Amino acid sequence: MTETTQAPAGPLSLSLVPKAEAKQSMKDFKSDQEVRWCPGCGDYAVLAAVQGFMPSLGLAKENIVFVSGIGCSSRFPYYMNTYGMHSIHGRAPAIATGLASSRQDLSVWVVTGDGDALSIGGNHLIHALRRNVNLKILLFNNRIYGLTKGQYSPTSEIGKITKSTPMGSLDNPFNPVSLALGAEATFVARTVDSDRQHLTSVLKAAAEHPGTALVEIYQNCNIFNDGAFEVLKDKEQAAQAVIRLEHGQPIRFGNTGEKGVVRDHESGDLRVVDVTPENEADVLIHDAHRETATTAYALSRLADPTTLHQTPIGIFRDVERPVYDTLMAEQLDAAVSEQGKGDLAALLAGKDTWTVVG
Repeated sequence: MTETTQAPAGPLSLSLVPKAEAKQSMKDFKSDQEVRWCPGCGDYAVLAAVQGFMPSLGLAKENIVFVSGIGCSSRFPYYMNTYGMHSIHGRAPAIATGLASSRQDLSVWVVTGDGDALSIGGNHLIHALRRNVNLKILLFNNRIYGLTKGQYSPTSEIGKITKSTPMGSLDNPFNPVSLALGAEATFVARTVDSDRQHLTSVLKAAAEHPGTALVEIYQNCNIFNDGAFEVLKDKEQAAQAVIRLEHGQPIRFGNTGEKGVVRDHESGDLRVVDVTPENEADVLIHDAHRETATTAYALSRLADPTTLHQTPIGIFRDVERPVYDTLMAEQLDAAVSEQGKGDLAALLAGKDTWTVVG
């Protein structure tokens, strides 16, 4: 039986989650369930990456929980040899919030998709982000509804022809990274399913972050939206399309780093330029720990939503802010110390109740 320790005064991360007693391997995190995604689905790569990096956290698998909503990605908990819950459409962040707030000895993960998280689950997502609950959200974005056979989703580009938009989508798509930054999320990142090294490094950083971490994962649906991110995966095109963000490094890309991101002095917006000796000093240095999200948000707007050219990937923002779980625990402790043993019935009834005698 493991025991938890008192919540630390500083930021809450993995400090309260019991450590594994023995060395673990990827095999320890594979369940006995048959993985049932379409052959070639990008979900397989993400599952393998998560199962592969989990042992490096050194956490007892009995204290790790995966909560999902509805969608192809939401089968994830079945395939992890941890605790898990396949919950209801869009509500995974709400359920995970209850778990993380009441059980600080758990490492809580949410697995969701662009439809589940950004359509019916939109409110639950933004409130989890603003509260900074200690949970990690993996948002699989394939820009389509896969489970229900190919309708357009909240991230589908304008003009997308699908079964539900035969003449092309009229909706302006969400940018999940922009949305998360607008909700004041303390950790926001983007990665790609097929880039195992980058995906793993981002997942590790998210796991170690105290508070809510949102990781958007571009994930290919080879049945209903195949090749949606091909420009970011093809070696020849990717050099000109992918902007890799690294904290403390100049934001440059291209085959030889010939492209760079600078701030326009007139508009204040960011733009891509050809780097020359004259403007090299103007190239931005990426600062993921900047207190305000202004520049991170501007970076998130660089990608063209249709062509995906000039798409930044990596950690946009990683800052510390009080964690909801810790603040709530402190309030409860203060209430008990001030009032003694609490009366739950009196709390629920409040002062505005009447007893009807008949």
